[in-house]
Amino acid sequence: MIVFSSLQIRRGVRVLLDNASATINPGQKVGLVGKNGCGKSTLLALLKNEISADAGSFTLPGTWQLAWVNQETPALPQPAIEYVIDGDREYRQLEAQLNDANERNDGHAIASIHGKLDAIDAWTVRSRAASLLHGLGFSNDQLERPVSDFSGGWRMRLNLAQALICRSDLLLLDEPTNHL
Repeated sequence: MIVFSSLQIRRGVRVLLDNASATINPGQKVGLVGKNGCGKSTLLALLKNEISADAGSFTLPGTWQLAWVNQETPALPQPAIEYVIDGDREYRQLEAQLNDANERNDGHAIASIHGKLDAIDAWTVRSRAASLLHGLGFSNDQLERPVSDFSGGWRMRLNLAQALICRSDLLLLDEPTNHL
């Protein structure tokens, strides 16, 4: 559960949120609507722990996995599908641990990590990434193209797919259709 209580957020002398309180329960879908500059993106930055509130309290379960759509995409040489798979941070962490365990020839660690990979359905990560990309208009030929080959709008789609592949408890979408 996310709880805001008597929250105040300022940017310079401007008060964006003043004495704001809300409770958001697991499973709820919430939309923030307001004029440009009213604090919607600032509130999302608070949820991502990028900023602190000026007053009041805010709680978010420490075990929650957060995902969001990045507003910028670097011009990477990495294939599009691999960029999307990077959004599954738990998979990438386990993949790195498995590589390390293999280098050390640690059979017990390898077996344990394989169990964890199985629990998160890691064997389907590539097909899940491809399915997301196809749903966003990418062709099979584009899946292996470098991120740097794509225009801004296509890169935003890559960011959206990267956020959607993450098994998140909280998905933050800040103008996710911009540039699409």
